[in-house]
Amino acid sequence: MLDQNILKQVREIFASLKSKITFKATVDTNDEKKQELKTFLNDFASTSDQLSVEYTEQAGANLHFTLYKGDIATGISFRGIPNGHEFTSLLLAVLNADGQGKNFPDETIQQRIKALKGKITLRTYVSLTCTNCPDVVQALNLMTLINPNISHEMVDGGLFQKEVAEHNIQGVPAVYLGEDAIHIGRGDLGMLLQKLEDKVGSEEDYSVEPIEREYDTLIIGGGPAGTAAAIYTARKGLKVAVIAERIGGQVNDTTSIQNLISVPETSGTLLAADLKKHLNTYDIDLFEHRKITDVQLKDVQKEIVVKGGEVFKAPAVVIATGAAWRNLGVKNEAKYIGHGIHFCQHCDGPFYKGKNVAVIGGGNSGMEAAIDLAGICNHVTVFEFGDTLRADNVLQEKAHNIINIDIYTNAQTTEVLGDGSKLTALKVKDRITEEEKEYAFDGVFVQIGLAANSNPFKDQLELTPRHEIKVDEFCRTNIHGVYAAGDVTNVPYKQIVIAMGEGAKAALSAFDDRLRGIIG
Repeated sequence: MLDQNILKQVREIFASLKSKITFKATVDTNDEKKQELKTFLNDFASTSDQLSVEYTEQAGANLHFTLYKGDIATGISFRGIPNGHEFTSLLLAVLNADGQGKNFPDETIQQRIKALKGKITLRTYVSLTCTNCPDVVQALNLMTLINPNISHEMVDGGLFQKEVAEHNIQGVPAVYLGEDAIHIGRGDLGMLLQKLEDKVGSEEDYSVEPIEREYDTLIIGGGPAGTAAAIYTARKGLKVAVIAERIGGQVNDTTSIQNLISVPETSGTLLAADLKKHLNTYDIDLFEHRKITDVQLKDVQKEIVVKGGEVFKAPAVVIATGAAWRNLGVKNEAKYIGHGIHFCQHCDGPFYKGKNVAVIGGGNSGMEAAIDLAGICNHVTVFEFGDTLRADNVLQEKAHNIINIDIYTNAQTTEVLGDGSKLTALKVKDRITEEEKEYAFDGVFVQIGLAANSNPFKDQLELTPRHEIKVDEFCRTNIHGVYAAGDVTNVPYKQIVIAMGEGAKAALSAFDDRLRGIIG
């Protein structure tokens, strides 16, 4: 039964529903979860006269329901009971089907979704405790509403464990196109759309003219650095656009933030939402879910080309593309990502309840992961490449006091071992004795920092050996009119508060160069 306070909130949200939405549910007569689903759907449907439920009992049927708008199936289904974090996915599915959703992508992205080829049948295996799963479920539900040739089903992996085992799923969210796994782990609409385009292809519409957009300044990236740069630029009265894969960037994947000055504690998703809210208080054009395909920075008028053919032009560009999780770069790693190799303990940790796991990395992220995993796993082993841990003392002390955590320093992971379908062990070398040993594990969580997202600019901008964009103290690069800020640069200490300051500095430098006639 849904909590009465939650039902009250849902009634308020659904007060303006205009469409008849029906949940058509199918259950097995003997399914022990049958009554729980009925109670859940009946409670949910009680929040609006526009909502109703129809049940069909069928021997051997999976526990699931599909959303209908009027008499037409939306293509959105839920296999299981969408409680936990997936409750929001159901809520948004109703609002979006009714046409009231606020999270629809802009017309350019919708055209790309509509252009996907053929019938596309998708399903996403989730854990109801996974904080990243709803982003994927909600993105694919949106695509389903935009393109009638797409259908999408959320599957609660906790209820359908046999199916999870048959597919050897060891990480969520796990997205399948038919019987092919196409995505595992964190994701957003732009990333998933790109993967579908690569997999099924797109029908090119030759009647659509390429869109060109001109601005005074372009900000590439929507994380803390990009947001600060955009706000400072807009405050100077300049015409500015933010081109980003997602607003918030890497912040979206951070669980708890306790070192943003004046904000004692927040979460990554909340901070990302606050960044977007702040951007929207200014005259800033936001272009999300954009994937850069080409850049031309050396001319006076810079050009940024994104997937779908849009061309953005400006005399000043601030690059704030941030960084992504760094891989180990060892043999067999790529083969076992999602099948024993993971990057998020919150999403995939529950799959290893009572099992033995490793955490690679002794920084704050590594220690936080080890502490979290120790509460559900049988044993956690931490391997740190350096001779000392890099985490804050408070985290080190906490980890050392947990009896089922072992910590090794001077430990270099050299190879991932597996049986062909899943990881079984790690090969680790002691950097002092040079002795190499095999350690058996059920899962491994990689927490070794970030790699700069500088690849689109590598042929035109000067980079460091770590592939970071080189900037001076004013955030200027080696090309006039091109600036960079945040984690993508060689500025030390990859911190949110530092990225924000660097973004502001880059915007002020660009404005100063404009005043002095260095750029147009």
